[in-house]
Amino acid sequence: MSSEQDAVVTLDVLKKRIAAFAADRDWEQFHTPKNLSMAISAEAAELMEHFLWLDSAQSNEAAEGPKRAKIVEELADIIIYALEFSNIAGIDVAQAIEEKMAANALKYPIEKAKGNALKYDEF
Repeated sequence: MSSEQDAVVTLDVLKKRIAAFAADRDWEQFHTPKNLSMAISAEAAELMEHFLWLDSAQSNEAAEGPKRAKIVEELADIIIYALEFSNIAGIDVAQAIEEKMAANALKYPIEKAKGNALKYDEF
C-alpha cells in the first residue's frame, strides 16, 4: 500500500532534502559511515521498543493504535539516516535495492519460499 507522497516524491528528492538539511546545520562533519550506521541501529532499537513483549496480533494492533505517531517517527528517523548514509557513501539506493531484490529472488525462489519463513539455506 502506497500513499500519494510515496507515488510522487523520488528518492533523489528525499536524498537532496536530507543532504541540504545536514549541510545547512554543518552536520556533514558528524555524518560518517560509522556514526550514521550507529544512528540507524539506535533508531531501529527505538522502533523495536514499541513492540517489545507483544505477540504478533498485539504488534499489529500497536502499529495502528495510539503509538502509531511515535512508530512513524522512528521509521522516518531510520529512513532519513539510511538515505544520509547513502549520500555520504555514494550509494545509489534504487540500484542497491534492485540488485538485492534480484539476489533475494535467486535465494528465495517462489516454489520454495512461498508461505514459509525458513532462511534460504534451510530449504
